[in-house]
Amino acid sequence: MVLLTFQFSACTGQVKEKTVTDSKENQVNTQPLILKQSTTFPQIHTNLNGMVREFVRTIYQDKKGNYWFGTNGDGIIRYNGQILERITIAEISPNYRVLEIVEDKVGNIWFGTSEGLIKYDGVKFKTFSFKEGLPGVNAEIWGLTIDKNGLIWVGAIGGVCHFNGEKFIPFSLPVSKVENAKPMLSDKLVFKIIEDKNGNMWFATDGNGIFKYNNKKFTHLTNKNGLVDNNTADILEDSKGNIWIGTFYGGVSKFDGKTYTNFTKDGIIAGEETYNFYEDSQGNIWFTAEGYGVYRYDGNNFKQFTTEDGLTSNVTQSILEDNKGQVWFGSWQGLCIFDGEKFMDAKNKEPWTN
Repeated sequence: MVLLTFQFSACTGQVKEKTVTDSKENQVNTQPLILKQSTTFPQIHTNLNGMVREFVRTIYQDKKGNYWFGTNGDGIIRYNGQILERITIAEISPNYRVLEIVEDKVGNIWFGTSEGLIKYDGVKFKTFSFKEGLPGVNAEIWGLTIDKNGLIWVGAIGGVCHFNGEKFIPFSLPVSKVENAKPMLSDKLVFKIIEDKNGNMWFATDGNGIFKYNNKKFTHLTNKNGLVDNNTADILEDSKGNIWIGTFYGGVSKFDGKTYTNFTKDGIIAGEETYNFYEDSQGNIWFTAEGYGVYRYDGNNFKQFTTEDGLTSNVTQSILEDNKGQVWFGSWQGLCIFDGEKFMDAKNKEPWTN
């Protein structure tokens, strides 16, 4: 995991003239570079008209069809069907990171960011942070989900909490710790929070395995009872009820509630760092294997896609299927789309991205 912070001038939405330098990542990609972009990394595919200078960390399409792009250092970018724009929020720095985007039952869009929680009600943006009780001294939010009862769960650098719309209410995980824990950012951080079909809450922690919670009872999943790696990066429940687990050092596993199947250990999946789990409308499971592209699991077999197949980069940071059935991939070197048959520069399918 690499967290990068840079200082840039405000983006106007215009493509600025700037020659970018080469990188090791580009050396494995034979596609032509877009050399005149105001970007940190050499761009191969569209970077939303120069608005993204690092990468798109998360992508979301809301119920109205609007596209939301959460960037690493360039805030929120939105396409509403007519205008592609970078959102300016007066209360916070323009160079913030967006790590998660969710939507509630009434259509409010919530953003977990490096500056705390942001709410968009369809008219205005409102920020929530320390003064509303966000724990710790760092406002950065990684885990964000809304449960079936509409309660907002937040996994921040300073710990886990609920948000009731007005203030943050601390939620304490058990004090039990794994041996030789090696958190990457904070021993209080939860990278991912999900609610499964049975109402269980799952917390993928930074270096302390996974906690499963229901009816005030916790179960701690660690490498002592089957989890391949205590440094969990991502978690997803699929439509069949399986829990997919991505880790930083142990690859990808599937947990059926009783047993773990680790596909990396078995040699089926390359790459130890796995995340960005996403189930598409056909039931395929997509995920990133850092440095090895993306994989798609169809229920029987895994298929790997890399730059040789047209993927922008073998380091993919975000995955989303839109309402057209197109699967989007955001990376250090631009955005591409998979249309069910092939990968292509996103601008070739969606010209508004350029």
